[in-house]
Amino acid sequence: MKIGVDWGGTKIEAIAIDENGSEVNRIRVDSPKDNYQEIIKTVVDLIDKISQDSNDFTVGIGMPGSLHPDTGLVQVSNTKALENMPVKKDIEKLLGYEVKIANDADCLALSEAVDGAGKDYSNVFAVILGTGVGAGYVVDKKLIEGPNKLSGEWGQNPIPGPMDDYEKSVKRHCGRIGAVEVFLSGPGLENYYEFKSGEKIPSKEVINLYRENDILANEVMDHYFERTARSFSTFVNIIDPEVIVCGGGMSEIDELYEEIPKRIIPYIASNFFLTPVVKAEHGSSSGVRGAAYLWG
Repeated sequence: MKIGVDWGGTKIEAIAIDENGSEVNRIRVDSPKDNYQEIIKTVVDLIDKISQDSNDFTVGIGMPGSLHPDTGLVQVSNTKALENMPVKKDIEKLLGYEVKIANDADCLALSEAVDGAGKDYSNVFAVILGTGVGAGYVVDKKLIEGPNKLSGEWGQNPIPGPMDDYEKSVKRHCGRIGAVEVFLSGPGLENYYEFKSGEKIPSKEVINLYRENDILANEVMDHYFERTARSFSTFVNIIDPEVIVCGGGMSEIDELYEEIPKRIIPYIASNFFLTPVVKAEHGSSSGVRGAAYLWG
């Protein structure tokens, strides 16, 4: 049996998958806030609970950020309580056996490449557009990880220029100016709407107003679509993936799949764009399924 854990900022979810890829159990709990020891205990208790009826299983965990290749400490995480902490070591000490840990976007990519929207392609680039922004790259059903464990950390890159005054002014929580994440994430859309209107509303409301032809929401979403196309062009020009799979809450914006192919061409080294841009087949379950597949 394969057990996967999707470790997010608001919830932690675990599933058990049998040898045929069928889900046999699923448990979800709220994620503790800001207390590292409490978060670790919650993850371990969840794994103990979902594995209690099996003696033969593996555990994979998808989490925000990645593990530093030398120290094993968490790096580039948007969950501040995890940054620079020995997550893998602490979990294994409590469980008494080895687990595999990967970035949550890597897990999305692996899941969709194995048996999701990218299963018919040899190389798959999958992006998370949610509370944060990241990506994973899979070739021949195998996750590609570089020596720095940073493959797919495209949300950290500065948005391709020329940047407007707003883009030059916005910082990521680490202090980096103009990072893709602060524009394409759900909070990024909310912040831009607030900047233009003086009113803070949820991203879903912005999208609903756009669909109702609200003038300001149309302007905000026009910038969102253009920024998304600009940002996608960076990895298209470098690796030219066979398919781009989108997950996370913002991937539910159906208009994205019409707008990106139209808007990306001025930013890529071609006058045509043939790459399918598709929604993740497993939706919110992609990350947890991919975590389970970390053991192959």
